[in-house]
Amino acid sequence: MERRAVITGIGVVAPGGPGTKGFWDLLTAGRTATRRISAFDPAPFRSQIAAECDFDAVAAGFTPREIRRLDRAALFAVACARTCVQDSGLAFADVDPGRVGTSVGSAVGATTSLEREYLVLSDSGREWLVDPAYASPHLYDYFTPGSIAAEVARDAGAEGPATIVSSGCTSGLDSVGYAAGLIAEGSADVMLTGATDAPISPIAVACFDAIKATTPQNDEPGSASRPFDLTRAGFVIGEGAAMFVLEEYAHARARDAHIYAEVTGYATRCNGYHMTGLKADGREMAEAITRALDASRIAPTAVDYVNAHGSGTRQNDRHETAAFKRALGPHAHATPISSIKSMVGHSLGAIGSIEIAACALAIEHGVVPPTANLHVPDPECDLDYVPLVAREQRVDTVLTVGSGFGGFQSAMVLRGPRAVAS
Repeated sequence: MERRAVITGIGVVAPGGPGTKGFWDLLTAGRTATRRISAFDPAPFRSQIAAECDFDAVAAGFTPREIRRLDRAALFAVACARTCVQDSGLAFADVDPGRVGTSVGSAVGATTSLEREYLVLSDSGREWLVDPAYASPHLYDYFTPGSIAAEVARDAGAEGPATIVSSGCTSGLDSVGYAAGLIAEGSADVMLTGATDAPISPIAVACFDAIKATTPQNDEPGSASRPFDLTRAGFVIGEGAAMFVLEEYAHARARDAHIYAEVTGYATRCNGYHMTGLKADGREMAEAITRALDASRIAPTAVDYVNAHGSGTRQNDRHETAAFKRALGPHAHATPISSIKSMVGHSLGAIGSIEIAACALAIEHGVVPPTANLHVPDPECDLDYVPLVAREQRVDTVLTVGSGFGGFQSAMVLRGPRAVAS
């Protein structure tokens, strides 16, 4: 019997609003959550804006010890995991813990804590030889990103497969794709999966400044993230997390669980070309899309909505537009496409999972989120990028894509209960 993977629980920590509802309200209203960085003084940097989460760890239920021990990205992941478990209604005490796995994506792991510890140990860079006695006892966990997956597993009591997926900005797609594969092959019945990143730190901002990937439009933080707009000048860095209860279909049906969507297809490719460069023809992303559609056993014409990577860099937006045309053919011009990075920024490895959450909610509510700040469409990006205003329509099948440093290109197809049943 074919084993299928369905989403039965969603948990989101994102800029602009508390929880999953706040996140969805922001998207459907077309509001932006980008602002001047408050986590540190951004004055020395070229790009001084970000999409920050107003996250209260105490209000989220964490103890002082947990707050001291866990990196911000780990706090996000555990908070989202707790929320998605509650949303799923699954009683974990009734499930064999060896059949519950964990798959978490993260591009930069515990960056915030690592930078903080470096500043302490080196006296803000003044000391070359450091005294390890000043180091946090939790420093090892900050060095090993896998500790985030372990924290999620420990908190939930999951004793099945546990892994961290770190493939740059496609991590959030790849972690869920990996989890779906474990369910399909029979290694797990339930997976806690998603991604987290908290990269708003001086070292990360400086790195993106150096390659001029982030926008210098500091005077207009609310409108600085402009995917597919002729006046775009780079992406806005963000932070956040999304986690899901991914469950084998028969297992979910047996307990009459609410199903948001099924992961019916996933594929990933590497362009083997350049760390940050993208070929204009979009071939590798198009191949990932085609493979994901083939795995779903559907034609391109079945796609109702495309969640674009839409970072707001010129080469990405052109590359992606070409990929959609190549993979979807004439249907690319008839399909609404949008980028939620225009509203919540680019949270690196986390964004792929945050976008999966947006796709599942688009299916659930029959609403396509808009691309905010799209006032002057780039003639080279000539598809329907849903400018400014959300669009109500039936959404049964969604394609979501990601593009990451290193040449990674990933695509996933999500189908709602109506589409799967038909």
